[in-house]
Amino acid sequence: MAEKLLLRALAGETLDVPPIWMMRQAGRYLPEYRATREQAGDFLSLCYNPELAAEVTLQPIRRYGFDAAILFADILLIPDALGADLWFVTGEGPRLSTIESVEDFAKLKGADDVHEHLAPVYETLRILSRELPKETALIGFAGAPWTVATYMIAGRGTPDQGPAHKLKAENRALFDAVIDRLTEATIGYLSAQIEAGAETVKLFDSWAGSLKGQDFDDYALAPAKRIIAALKEKHPDVPVIAFPREAGERYVGFAKATGADCVALDNSVDAAWAAEHVQVDGCVQGNLASSHMVTGGEALVTETRAIVEAFSQGPHIFNLGHGITPDANPENVQLMIDTVRRGY
Repeated sequence: MAEKLLLRALAGETLDVPPIWMMRQAGRYLPEYRATREQAGDFLSLCYNPELAAEVTLQPIRRYGFDAAILFADILLIPDALGADLWFVTGEGPRLSTIESVEDFAKLKGADDVHEHLAPVYETLRILSRELPKETALIGFAGAPWTVATYMIAGRGTPDQGPAHKLKAENRALFDAVIDRLTEATIGYLSAQIEAGAETVKLFDSWAGSLKGQDFDDYALAPAKRIIAALKEKHPDVPVIAFPREAGERYVGFAKATGADCVALDNSVDAAWAAEHVQVDGCVQGNLASSHMVTGGEALVTETRAIVEAFSQGPHIFNLGHGITPDANPENVQLMIDTVRRGY
């Protein structure tokens, strides 16, 4: 494990060349992924098929030699395991049954009752821990409670997370119960991922940026702190990456406040600013705009170099500021990797 560059960076080591992986690195921009998904039949079937989920996780490792593989799954598998209805509409994204009342909430399973449903995910991790190259770290993940709750309350993704904010304002007790159930389920889910072979785990709070003031403290920071503390108690040597996307100024101090070993940064914050204000507390991850994977060219090279240079005085994992998009050019991914590793 000590040889794995990603784990060295997460332990606080400043490396000459940062380890690199990419959010959604197994995905629709790769022709081999599209072929495997067609074989699976649909997205959820792919998530719950350990052999095929492992295959798509391994595809970008074979193609690019990333320093880490991230489990192929989805943040909405937790609500699915809790008993929510979940399906995906082609070209539009996920749909779920909604939580609008105490009666809706009462239909959910307990936090400890998710593991049978999620057993295929754990099997995927066991396969990967056997099949990954010895130098490649294995990352598990889950969605953070606030972000997952926004989907469960609205029944779909929304531009402003309005339904979740509305429930939070009108029925705080019910909203808190949803967050609490998700927090407990996430602790168990990530702990089981670690036991199945994940060497680090990441908590994706994709909609953290829409929480302001005390709400950010209560529903982005506090659940992350609770999840990380519970994981550290069970697995003290396993690092945790937190990603409160679009947190802006609230990135400052987030690692110390939550116990995270690394804070992932979106590309709305400047790398030089983040080096001064966030990296002082430890490892940071990020933060090239994913649009460069579409447009490529000299702008990709220039911005990649600037990010590597900005974070060169401390522990850094090179990544995008958000997931790669389906219209990305696989050749631009290789150009990014070459620029990070070879300097051009």
